[in-house]
Amino acid sequence: METPNAPNFEAPAAVTDPPSDVSQRLSNLLGRIAQGDQDAFAEFYQLTSRRVFGMARRVLIDPELSEDTTQEVFIQVWQNAAKFNPDAGSPLSWLMTISHRRAVDKVRSSQSSTDREARYGASSQDIDHDSVSDEVGSKLEAEAVVRCLDSLTDTQQESVRLAYYGGLTYREVAERLNAAVPTIKSRIRDGLIRLKTCLGVS
Repeated sequence: METPNAPNFEAPAAVTDPPSDVSQRLSNLLGRIAQGDQDAFAEFYQLTSRRVFGMARRVLIDPELSEDTTQEVFIQVWQNAAKFNPDAGSPLSWLMTISHRRAVDKVRSSQSSTDREARYGASSQDIDHDSVSDEVGSKLEAEAVVRCLDSLTDTQQESVRLAYYGGLTYREVAERLNAAVPTIKSRIRDGLIRLKTCLGVS
């Protein structure tokens, strides 16, 4: 099917439905996208592009590269929507896995000069997720994560899902869960450490 023009890159409408409703809504949209429905694609983009851009920005730092990567992710969504398997995870987990891999690939392809490597290394110190998250995120596969998330406490699981799959910063997670930022940092760090243990990440 013909690839549609990418929607304008702008802040999407906030998703306020319960997580289960959002997941069902996005699943339905992916089904329609697989049939070539451009309106469904535009709606899916509007609902999720901020999260995809947030993931790309944390990995790439550079806003222009992050925008390019976001557009590439959604081209991949358009071309591969039929491959989404709801039994393997939620639509957001599928999307964020694609986003993370695409961003990491972009980093590798862009680091052709010492200058680029130095700038990325220095800038990454300011990312609002710590090295534990980066280390785990680069090695996790969606199915393994879903399985191991069950080993976390409810509060850890909720915080990790919002930060990793939702692409939110510590502060955004804290606001969403009405908790202090240090508390959220602790939950996420402890949760990711437990995930590392479960997944055998050294």
